[in-house]
Amino acid sequence: MEKWVAEIVGTAILILLGNGVVANVVLGKTKGQASGWIVITTGWAMAVAVAVYAVSRISGAHINPAVTIAFAVKGDMSLDQVPLYIIGQFIGAFIGAVLVWLAYYPHWAETPDPALKRAVFCTAPNIRNYPLNFITEVIGTFVLVFGVLAITANELSAGLAPLLIGFLVWAIGLSLGGPTGYAINPARDLGPRIAHAVLPIPGKGDSDWGYAWVPVVGPIVGGLIGALVFVALGL
Repeated sequence: MEKWVAEIVGTAILILLGNGVVANVVLGKTKGQASGWIVITTGWAMAVAVAVYAVSRISGAHINPAVTIAFAVKGDMSLDQVPLYIIGQFIGAFIGAVLVWLAYYPHWAETPDPALKRAVFCTAPNIRNYPLNFITEVIGTFVLVFGVLAITANELSAGLAPLLIGFLVWAIGLSLGGPTGYAINPARDLGPRIAHAVLPIPGKGDSDWGYAWVPVVGPIVGGLIGALVFVALGL
């Protein structure tokens, strides 16, 4: 139960800070409106680092179903823990999204474009091509899982790993985030997408359910490949 709660808290922090920076950049009349991609990627990197620092000593701070599934396949956790972790991650992602909605409550009505409102919660491709969007998410999550395994395989000073994982996510966002918005995390995308669907957001439009499978299935496949390649290389 302690690990379950930790995954809820860690994922909620991730989404509160990560989706929060998106809200600050894309919503109307915010202090950070139109401040750009570098602000979004930096905010997400810091969100990951803070979330990992917060709960890594308790649950390992997976905060991502793709990471949990990959670790289970690699043998780093027991299979019976997987559902508990994933449920906690989705609950935390939903809570984090609701908190972002509350924090930016006056700004939804000041944002006329429903696509920008949805972008605060979940990802969408700039060029919609489902097979290629799927491949992008696979590649990005491969790098994430392979990179996390590589970082944690080294002897590091105490407390350094979360910061390096934040840098890893920063690099993924800057280098691979352009096509799809780099979900690289099923809970990060689907939990807030559900929040978008149920929250009373003025003029919000639809939740783009036709695309929703891509940032769920793609990261799971990419994470599995990342773990299997890491093991196959004997790293």
